[in-house]
Amino acid sequence: MNLQSLAEQKAEHAVSFEFFPPRTPEMETQLWAAIRRLAPLRPRFVSVTYGAGGSTRDRTHATVKRIVDETALKPAAHLTCVGASREAVDGVIRDYWQAGVRHIVALRGDMPELGQPYRPHPDGHQSTAELVQRIRAIAPFEISVSAYPERHPDSRNIQWDLDVLKAKVDAGATRAITQFAFETAVYARFRDLAHGCGIEIPIVPGLMPATNFRGVSRMAQRCGTTIPGWLKTLYEKLDDDPESRKLVASAVLVEQVRELKSEGFDQFHFYTLNQAELTFAVCNILGIRPQSEKPVVA
Repeated sequence: MNLQSLAEQKAEHAVSFEFFPPRTPEMETQLWAAIRRLAPLRPRFVSVTYGAGGSTRDRTHATVKRIVDETALKPAAHLTCVGASREAVDGVIRDYWQAGVRHIVALRGDMPELGQPYRPHPDGHQSTAELVQRIRAIAPFEISVSAYPERHPDSRNIQWDLDVLKAKVDAGATRAITQFAFETAVYARFRDLAHGCGIEIPIVPGLMPATNFRGVSRMAQRCGTTIPGWLKTLYEKLDDDPESRKLVASAVLVEQVRELKSEGFDQFHFYTLNQAELTFAVCNILGIRPQSEKPVVA
């Protein structure tokens, strides 16, 4: 599938966008500028992340609540079980339901101390599957979970990751959003292995617009994502050239979506980093364009 056929094809796919809660007034302004820019594309949902150890719980809740109150978007609130008792997690789940949230992205979470091995809270959930099961017991949320096409840093092997995902599905998960990767074959292989294990929920590729290549490389190292040699080459000598990096990132993202569509993927989750331009451009190429019948953001 070339770029011409991609542009001419009828849009038969769904997108979702991920944001993180702001830490400063300036970041708040940037976040809401991105939301206003992307909202008219009518994404299936928008998710709001949760910091390591639940460190952004209040800011995440406030951001999700504002999305519910001020937009027509469907927010999916991240929720982790690390560093929290079952009682505390139950309270967050109920607060989300009362706030009008109907979709949770359930995650194990990372320890507050970067690089430390995971330790369950003594009175908390031992795994994401337990968390999913508990969410289901409290209210009929839609539940998305994570998947790791290149192996989670803590897992023994790819089969371990598949077994963990299967447990989350059996507990009630309805969608798996992958960690970002840069090789199409990585996503396709994982999807096919998951289907072979009886995992039938959608496997949605997570896509990272790599405008800040150094920052993305650091994230990739922490989460076990491979940075292919060809990608490094594309960003050579661009450390002090942000405009050129944006052009390269756009070309990479468009090519990635084109290849994924050729492999049969029809849902895409964009890690926006609270920036709208690249995500908006790629959606436009996919045929997903603003719908102006009524405002999506107040």
